[in-house]
Amino acid sequence: MTMRRRFLSLSFAALALIGLGGCTQMESSPTLKGEHLVDSAVATVERFKTIEGLQKFVQFVPDATAVMIFPSVIKAGLFFGGEAGNGVLLARTANGGWSAPAFYTMGAGSFGLQIGAQDTEIILIIRNQGALAAALKDQAKIGADAGVTAGIYGVGAEASTTTNLGVDVLAFANSKLGGYIGASVEGAIIARRQDLNEAIYGVGMTPDKIVSDPSAQMARAERLKNALGN
Repeated sequence: MTMRRRFLSLSFAALALIGLGGCTQMESSPTLKGEHLVDSAVATVERFKTIEGLQKFVQFVPDATAVMIFPSVIKAGLFFGGEAGNGVLLARTANGGWSAPAFYTMGAGSFGLQIGAQDTEIILIIRNQGALAAALKDQAKIGADAGVTAGIYGVGAEASTTTNLGVDVLAFANSKLGGYIGASVEGAIIARRQDLNEAIYGVGMTPDKIVSDPSAQMARAERLKNALGN
């Protein structure tokens, strides 16, 4: 089984395990999904600014090469586990602002004795061009791709807190709901949501094109850019 097919299988397994109450979301158009995802990303950024331990993410934004925001990553397990969620990536532009958001999905899976469910929101601070290039690929493992290291600050998250500020990607994670018992999910894959990217920006628009083309615009994203600041 290819990496892409394995990723999709594990992501769908995670969604099925949780139930998600997602029938309404699945029935909405890709354009509406994209708009709702951007709105949720705004809420995540604003919430992190109020949470002790996660507020420090704002310190790294001014020097960030890019930012990824996943408002809801659902993790579930019953002997085998999975993790899935959608998010956006905004890259720094030549004038120091933010690009239009490109759409991504995150998925992972693991096996072992585990049971539980968790809803986590995540902000990834991408700190250099190498790490951004890895994220712009068709799919990537943040923290696993060659030359890309990651450190995690968490509130209610399984990953240990790190003070290593030399890493390429800083992940700030907040567990919004539920608990999780057992082995952690490893090898999370980030892949483009091409259906959402094309619904918002047009056929053939990839994340690389979206973040590098000044003509790629999404009016709904202005609140998100303002929330991130410069």
